[in-house]
Amino acid sequence: MSIQTQDNTYIIGHKNPDADAICSAIAYAELKKQQGHKGFIPARCGNTNARIDTILNKFNQPLPIFLGDLSPTVSDIMVRNVVKIKEGATISEALELIDRHDVRSIPVTNEDNILKGYVSVFQMGDYFIPKLNEPKAMRQVNTSISNVVKALKADVKHVVKGDSVEDMFVKIGAMDIRSFGKFTGSSAIPAEQTIVVVGDRWDIQQRSIQIGVRLLVITGSLGVDPEVIEMAKDNGVSVIISPFDSATTAWTIRTASQVDKLYEREYISFGPNELLKKVSKRIANTNVPAYMVVGEDGKLVGLFSKTDILKPTRTNIILVDHNELGQAVQGAADVNITEIIDHHRLGNVGTQQPILFINDPVGSTCTIIADLFRRSEIDPTPEIAGIMMSGIISDTLNLTGPTTTPRDGEILAWLEGISGVTANDLAHEIFSSGSIIISMTPDEVIRADQKIYQEGDFKYSVSQIEELGFNNFWDKVDELSAALNDFRVAEELTFACVLVTDINKHNSLLVVSGDEDFIDAITYPAVEKGRIYELKGVVSRKKQLIPFITSTIKSVDLKD
Repeated sequence: MSIQTQDNTYIIGHKNPDADAICSAIAYAELKKQQGHKGFIPARCGNTNARIDTILNKFNQPLPIFLGDLSPTVSDIMVRNVVKIKEGATISEALELIDRHDVRSIPVTNEDNILKGYVSVFQMGDYFIPKLNEPKAMRQVNTSISNVVKALKADVKHVVKGDSVEDMFVKIGAMDIRSFGKFTGSSAIPAEQTIVVVGDRWDIQQRSIQIGVRLLVITGSLGVDPEVIEMAKDNGVSVIISPFDSATTAWTIRTASQVDKLYEREYISFGPNELLKKVSKRIANTNVPAYMVVGEDGKLVGLFSKTDILKPTRTNIILVDHNELGQAVQGAADVNITEIIDHHRLGNVGTQQPILFINDPVGSTCTIIADLFRRSEIDPTPEIAGIMMSGIISDTLNLTGPTTTPRDGEILAWLEGISGVTANDLAHEIFSSGSIIISMTPDEVIRADQKIYQEGDFKYSVSQIEELGFNNFWDKVDELSAALNDFRVAEELTFACVLVTDINKHNSLLVVSGDEDFIDAITYPAVEKGRIYELKGVVSRKKQLIPFITSTIKSVDLKD
């Protein structure tokens, strides 16, 4: 079952989130709450790691909920409270529901809610349209006398086998007594299958009972002589009194027919988790009143129409720590992006409406959100202050990285006073929380903090690993290199890189796989030509490595 609801707004970082992405989502959701807003929920679209777990455990914060794909599905637009009927229901019941709820079709289910088909106004209209070449069919009903009583809201005088479902035929007793009851010819109907509708014609009433009709319906709320009722009992004939005139009574009796012989057993159905993009293509050339939604167990869970497909999505998200669709949760382009809070380069996110977009060149998204707390004159709790400190420390290497700005230091000092934790102590705890290379598989390491970029025809990825020294890296270098190459091939990338950063000495190694022209253009010293390069003083993917890659790509393009 989907955890999404139409009233929530999810605050979510990029794929393969780092500490800043997780911490900023948590902190911004708390700011919204403190400002009196409801329904803002921190989320993530990737796995956690040892560093993030250490931060969350220290400040008693739950891991944000996981949202792997926000692409609109059938469950987002389907009608959940379905108006339906069970097998054995009457056309009268179906018509009443159609009129009351203003729908065009109604699903038919069994007692266990297993979908069997549907009945529509078109099918029932066809049932009531006169067929002059089939006069017998125009009078046929498949029902029980109990259903007839219910449809007419009749006064019961005597009923025999009221719940027995049978094929019966309606006949109005309007002719002379001398011709009534002559059941002859090819269209003859046995008396025991006949429903006679008659007014205060005592002679027709008596004759009907004498020949043993199945049901005698006296119209207009007219009384019936006691001797007629006694005669009916003696002859096993059911007698009821209708409040309507004869014409209305005859029509209403036909509505007492069960839908079982009428409903359409061929229907188009979908699962609740099927993507709307694919569903739209499948139903483009179809023309049915409604499309059924069934679970894997065959039970009805909803329905939708073509017009429902056109409804705008009501799923809302706020992007933090990124603004490129290539890094966003799957399906982000198909939902409502209502805000963006980021500190990276401008990407390619487009929105249908103007939104709040804060893009501030500071060292951490948590710096921006902490500043929003200050501007709103709202003090965060000590736990949330610690969460924001963790995001700043992680992204700026405790204010020593090249992306650090004076405002990061100012905000970090403000948060220290609230959290009761010093930045240096927290930094030591965070950076000593365990080696990603040791705690994860090579493939998980490559994907742990990985972003995909697009520069012209070049589609590439850059992962970053922060370690206390390079010893763990050299122990796993061949496995990591193989995993990087496998990832590049699987994602159809021009090239893929891993920046392994020593946070003690502020140096990095770059492992690369892919396009030979790009690799040949790398100007940093090669540790192992074509695979590993030494990047002294480089610790920032955003401010140092990505600009270098961009310029290198341009030089390759110019050479071509």
